[in-house]
Amino acid sequence: MGWLQALATGWFVAPALALLFGILALAPLGAQVLSRGVVFIDLAVAQAAAAAALWVAAFTDHPSTLATQGMAAAGALACAAVVAGLARRWPAQREALIGLVYVMGASLALLGARQDPHGRERLAELLAADVLWAGWWQVGGLAVCAVLMSLLQYRCAFWLRRDAVFYVAFALVASIVVPVLGLFVVFVALIAPALWLRAGTSWWLSLLGTVAAASLGLALSWWLDAPSGACVALALGAWGVASTVRRLPPSAAPHRPD
Repeated sequence: MGWLQALATGWFVAPALALLFGILALAPLGAQVLSRGVVFIDLAVAQAAAAAALWVAAFTDHPSTLATQGMAAAGALACAAVVAGLARRWPAQREALIGLVYVMGASLALLGARQDPHGRERLAELLAADVLWAGWWQVGGLAVCAVLMSLLQYRCAFWLRRDAVFYVAFALVASIVVPVLGLFVVFVALIAPALWLRAGTSWWLSLLGTVAAASLGLALSWWLDAPSGACVALALGAWGVASTVRRLPPSAAPHRPD
């Protein structure tokens, strides 16, 4: 299918909307991640969700989407609770401890993948999902996340600064977004706009640049016939690194989304 045919049939609409809604859902959480100093939380929580989903597939013959999503959310919530406790009890070592939680989750995911004949493929999809095959029901789930996070950010921003709300929201959003976009894309979509925000760029310009970078990665994956998850992650990663060229004076405070 060529470019013109793909555009004419609306082939790109679902994956493009999945990326857009995923970024809108993750960006408010990314700003909180940087301000709290818990950058590895995405990796840890996402791996916990992936491990739970893989173990469900290992012990259930063709598990339903609802059952898999429910277990992924339960795993993510449990991990978020552990991370919140570690960050509160040992703030000086929180990044190191969260890194260990991530490795433990990754190890559990590998063990779960070994129990399923298709476990290796499932694990690869959770790391770098092929966004080009995002379905409309997945787009709908991401749209709900984007709307709820936008309402939480702009109407009840003080709630998002509370641990009880932030960690629960992060776990639930991550458990929904990771199966569609993959862990790599989710991580860079969290961090890239937050880095531009911290560098002094306005909130909407940070989002616009992130969406443009993701769109470029998606287009390149089609043009090069390369995995879309990897291409989008590379484009978003480069966009995040580019924030280092914009520097504020030491006395200037970073903008906040609220």
